[in-house]
Amino acid sequence: MKALERIFAVAGVVLVVISVALGVNTTQFIADSVEAEGTVLSLQASRSSDGTTWRPEVAFQAADGRTYRFVSSSGSNPPAYERGESVMVLYRPDAPEKSRIRGFFSLWGGALICGVLGAVFGGIGFGMIGYQRVSARRGKYLRAHGRRIETTFQGVEQNTSARINGRCPFRIVSQWQNPSDGKVHVFQSSNLWFDPTDHITRRSLTVYIDPQNPRRYVMDTDFLPQTA
Repeated sequence: MKALERIFAVAGVVLVVISVALGVNTTQFIADSVEAEGTVLSLQASRSSDGTTWRPEVAFQAADGRTYRFVSSSGSNPPAYERGESVMVLYRPDAPEKSRIRGFFSLWGGALICGVLGAVFGGIGFGMIGYQRVSARRGKYLRAHGRRIETTFQGVEQNTSARINGRCPFRIVSQWQNPSDGKVHVFQSSNLWFDPTDHITRRSLTVYIDPQNPRRYVMDTDFLPQTA
């Protein structure tokens, strides 16, 4: 699944860049625009798999005396405007046909949506990458400095707390009884994106633990085949 977190991270970066570009474009548009009073003529239905949104069609008179019409690029459900409602319009004098309703979502909706989605996708992607790197460093440290113990294989379970594209990863479960105090410790492997059951032919599995804190450990799964 290494490619998945990269896809999320790249998608997040791209969406944030688009958000910034849209924000800069809107800022420049506002600076170059003048205001006019417009009227909502109708509500245009825009249908998609997510449902129907309604985009207002607006008419306004520009400084050159001509009347222009445009359909807002943003819509909502329920409709944010009513037929006959007066709205303020921003337009560029050199291109009156490129007009927008002077409203927060009409002006900044695209940048806001891309920014939020970018933050979510980027957070997931970079969070997964960061977690994997921290886990890899911890595993490397424990292999070099931890205590090696042999644990007893108990079975394979699915980690239902993690789900990507409807799939839950698998984890190998083993246990070990500490001879010094008789306490039983249960260990779980890192997430595996295939069922390893058919590849486990041994009853003893190696685990490296921190002698000061047995809850910090890494299970050796190098005997498993690598995913394609």
